[in-house]
Amino acid sequence: MKRLVYAFVPFLLLSTPALAHTPLFACYDNADGTVLCEGGFSDGSSAAGVTIRVLGAGRSVLLESQLNHLSEIEFDKPEGEYIAVFDAGEGHIIEIPSSRILP
Repeated sequence: MKRLVYAFVPFLLLSTPALAHTPLFACYDNADGTVLCEGGFSDGSSAAGVTIRVLGAGRSVLLESQLNHLSEIEFDKPEGEYIAVFDAGEGHIIEIPSSRILP
């Protein structure tokens, strides 16, 4: 049994860094005409300063800003369909279409 445990230790040590910094992003429809989005990373680090874009029809940029010191942004809900984009760089981009924004 000890051999089996020791065989997996290197695998666990090598795989942990790959999972250590996964981006997290969620948006909520406030029902008052605004949308609140929150971001972060799976290792608990802040997403303050991460670029947020709101894209409209044809992926035109309706809003480009950054998450505040609380890793949040609130914006007026656009007319029609839109996409909220969390962009922390290559491999750290999350897109949420308006149809998936939580009430």
